[in-house]
Amino acid sequence: MNRISVQHHHADWTAERASDLYGVEYWSAGHFQVSAAGLVQVRAGFGGEPATVNLLDIVRGLHERGLPMPVLLRIENLLDAQIAQLNQSFARAIAQSGYRGSYRGVFPIKVNQQSQIIDEVASFGARFGHGLEAGSKAELLIALASLDVDQGYIVCNGYKDEEFINLGLMAQKLGYRIFFVVETPAELPLLIQCAQQAGVRPRLGARVKLSSQVSGHWNATSGDRSIFGLTSMQLIDLVDELKAHDMLDCMEMLHVHLGSQIPNIRDIRTGVMEACRYYVDLVREGAPLGNLDLGGGLAVDYEGSRSSHVHSMNYSLEEYCLDIVEVVMSVLDPHQIPHPTIVTESGRALVAYGSVLIFNILDVTRFEAHRLPEHIADTEHENVRNLWEVMASVTFERAQECYNDAMFYRDEIRDLFRRGQISLRSRSLAENIHLEILQRIKTVIIGSEDEYPDLAGLEEGLADIYYGNFSVFQSLPDIWAIDQVFPIMPIHRLDEVPSRQAILADITCDCDGKIDRFAWDGELHNTLPVHPLVDGDEYYLGVFLVGAYQETLGDLHNLLGDTHVVSVRINADGTFDYAKEVEGDSVADVLSYVEYHPQTLLQKFRDSAERGVRSGRISAAERQQLVELYATGLRGYTYFER
Repeated sequence: MNRISVQHHHADWTAERASDLYGVEYWSAGHFQVSAAGLVQVRAGFGGEPATVNLLDIVRGLHERGLPMPVLLRIENLLDAQIAQLNQSFARAIAQSGYRGSYRGVFPIKVNQQSQIIDEVASFGARFGHGLEAGSKAELLIALASLDVDQGYIVCNGYKDEEFINLGLMAQKLGYRIFFVVETPAELPLLIQCAQQAGVRPRLGARVKLSSQVSGHWNATSGDRSIFGLTSMQLIDLVDELKAHDMLDCMEMLHVHLGSQIPNIRDIRTGVMEACRYYVDLVREGAPLGNLDLGGGLAVDYEGSRSSHVHSMNYSLEEYCLDIVEVVMSVLDPHQIPHPTIVTESGRALVAYGSVLIFNILDVTRFEAHRLPEHIADTEHENVRNLWEVMASVTFERAQECYNDAMFYRDEIRDLFRRGQISLRSRSLAENIHLEILQRIKTVIIGSEDEYPDLAGLEEGLADIYYGNFSVFQSLPDIWAIDQVFPIMPIHRLDEVPSRQAILADITCDCDGKIDRFAWDGELHNTLPVHPLVDGDEYYLGVFLVGAYQETLGDLHNLLGDTHVVSVRINADGTFDYAKEVEGDSVADVLSYVEYHPQTLLQKFRDSAERGVRSGRISAAERQQLVELYATGLRGYTYFER
């Protein structure tokens, strides 16, 4: 189904068509579906028939609990499921291939540092020995408090000062399996010094730069110009330095970073093969190794096109695991090198699915004529009357000609207005007629746009603007910063034809606070199919796969703070529990973040109001009402409240 064909299926439209249009089957990894009643449902597996819950039912429950939109909804079951699928997929690949090593997953804390998420990763991953990756002192503190001593690996990346290293060494004494990954030559002397002073033989890893550069949005994190990692020359220097200190036996891990969000499986195979060549030669040098950390890279199909496009992926989780295992065996077996423990640091693939931003639409701007007269006066300017004639002559055959004429007369009228030769009322009439002409042209060429290539952008130029109760900068910063695409769709009314095309604007007063790139029908588009708003009824949209990076990267643009965050747990019988509720920032909260003291502000305003009473501008009762309104504003949600 292409974009225009949405308009032609009013009679035979079904919720199944909507599911196909928005690509739910392809981006959701089986976690979401559309019901016959047109509602988006979340699916949770329990060994047999999965339980399903309508997102709209969750939203209604939130309203009953006094939590209005927008809300970041976390679904605990999905994080649990993703951790299980990753570990079980590697277990199957290992068994199927006869691999003689094991697998260890490590979650990078930087992908989502929120305490609820890390607690769940540690809890759900405990049965698999799933660990954590720490790239800073703060993240190491989180990891040590979150994992049991014998639970999983803690991989320490990034710059490490003496305090960082000493904490990790003492934790190793306690029994934590901590790996210090050397990323730059300058780190090694400090590591050796601290280890000798503590009397600890550290578990060391070496991160090497691969020459293989992957495709995708973050390809600059791989290849020769990647920021972190050792060159082949630096790696040899590290080996020699460890030998000189009789510490080569401490080198237990080779670490590489294949890349982030790698869409093409061939790039993964190439990178793993190169990493294994380093592994072979380091073993020959006398390093025991035993652990091969391949970093991140496992992609999420945000686009739903199942392709090598930037926001997609052309492989399955099963293929990813099997290919890694097979490549490691193919390189190491000829040299009779024992199979290492394979470590991956998958982040977005674990947490992206479990979070959904849900918001309501507040208003709409439509680019179509309204209140057109039945006829126009003979006294109107000639160009306005010319536009009227163009409107009456729109046909399929004359579509291009009418478009050209309409643009010419519209521009002439605007120029006349600038020179003061036509009134505002006449210009308003002309703009109205012009919009009606464009709408008529769009209607007559539907389905035959190829015959009018110059009019290809007409539908997008006439798309509605739907104003959503959210902030791009706070909740979806990657859309603004790096043109990230997330699946976006209505969560209800999907048994109705989405007959409008729209872009989305947030409630910030910033022109960049908009979304105008959407993935649907297997492609990227500049508009989103939506339903007409119904007076008195809320219209809800969901932005899916937002669990990775978005919460921490968000900022306070226009002092719009964190949204409400609600975690739900789905039960096997199809019921669900509101497991955790974190109220979003109040106005007072966000003001305090930028160094205002709410009580001081209130006192200053109270004093101003009192001066108003003394000067006779307001009464004492009005002063009390005004101060209460100010105080209520401080307590209120930073987003639009009905």
